[in-house]
Amino acid sequence: MPFIPHTEDDTREMLAAIGAADVDALFDEIPQQLLIDLPAGVPEALSEMQIIRLMRERAAMDGAPLCFIGAGAYEHHIPTAVWDIATRGEFYSAYTPYQAEASQGTLQTIYEYQTMITELTGLDVSNASLYDGASALAEAALMAVRSNRAGESRRVLLTPGVNPVYEKVANAIAGRQGLTFERLPMDPGTGNADATYLDAAPDAVAVVIQQPSFIGTLEDVDRLADWAHKLGALVIAIVNPISLAVLRPPGRWGSAGADIACGEGQPLGVPLSSGGPYFGFMTCRQKHVRQMPGRIVGRTTDLDGESGFTLTLQAREQHIRRSKATSNICTNQGLMVTAATIYMSLLGYEGLARVARRSHRNTARLVAALCGIDGVERLFSGPHFHEIAVRLERPVAPILRALADEGILGGFDLSTQYPELGNALLVCATETKTDVDIERYVTAFDRILTTQKRQTA
Repeated sequence: MPFIPHTEDDTREMLAAIGAADVDALFDEIPQQLLIDLPAGVPEALSEMQIIRLMRERAAMDGAPLCFIGAGAYEHHIPTAVWDIATRGEFYSAYTPYQAEASQGTLQTIYEYQTMITELTGLDVSNASLYDGASALAEAALMAVRSNRAGESRRVLLTPGVNPVYEKVANAIAGRQGLTFERLPMDPGTGNADATYLDAAPDAVAVVIQQPSFIGTLEDVDRLADWAHKLGALVIAIVNPISLAVLRPPGRWGSAGADIACGEGQPLGVPLSSGGPYFGFMTCRQKHVRQMPGRIVGRTTDLDGESGFTLTLQAREQHIRRSKATSNICTNQGLMVTAATIYMSLLGYEGLARVARRSHRNTARLVAALCGIDGVERLFSGPHFHEIAVRLERPVAPILRALADEGILGGFDLSTQYPELGNALLVCATETKTDVDIERYVTAFDRILTTQKRQTA
């Protein structure tokens, strides 16, 4: 909150000017029974110096652990320039750019973002962002129903590697609107969709394919995309934007490509910050653009022939008139999108590719070292990006707790979401990890595993 330098005399003068007896009189419409003197548990007021010291002490309690958790949110290096620019007043306080004549800078920033995201995904049109990757999936599923008018199905099929949290959010948002979400069976040998099931022909409005999968595998996206289109279903891709610097974009999956792509934009310059704020991205083919939720910025020319930018295709009223809206969740994550635009601009395609390749190498190096420990093996042998699942001979949770005590966040316990995989641990090493970091993790892991074996022997 900004410092407000009003003295008691200032306050009395202002109250007198507006004819109010005291500050409480400004809020007399609030029923008396709802007013309280002081919320329970609120401490006495502190001075500015005391507050700064307290907050620094609280921040220090978080520590600075080594993070080897992925599972949908990733620790990447963010150049200092990204947030130095994004937190300038022009960006930090920018409102939704409904008035194009007063918002050309914001509109151009969003337009550049949309251009970069379409280039990454290989599709035609991008919106100006959504809340997060999970809600983006829900919006994509609803969009598929509106776009796929060839059938009446409201059944959405998910590959086994779709993020379980995304599925829960999609059910919460779209399940109430008549959509059902069903997972394709998993091939226990590969962790991917069971190929034998693809001989069946279920009725579906869309098939959702996550690449890379939540458990670290890479699906046969060409076969799945062609199979989905043969069913008459739309293909919804969930992708990690960093991976698209080295993996084929969803716009080129199979013979026709995905119809809609979405995902979490957090890897693009947004820090891990207790779960948010993040942002969701969405792109689609041109023929589906009228059904895309959220805002879209277009480029045009003014009367003088100069380039200009404006919100296009979707009027503001579309999101106010509930029955006419493509979505009632229409606020975008503008500041996060600004940071992502700056991040992508600074790194460029080659920079993103270097981040992706180094992350891949570090994860491979980490898992090779872990699998040198007795009782640890890879769960699936197929190709990967920067996450790999390993199988342990004992429960994962106690090992992760012991690692956390040593300042290491050791990965994600897959048994919480995929109990059928047994004692499975998902680990991730991005470009931020050094050889020393990896050695520290492996050494601690080996020692903790050996200690726990002795204790249970």
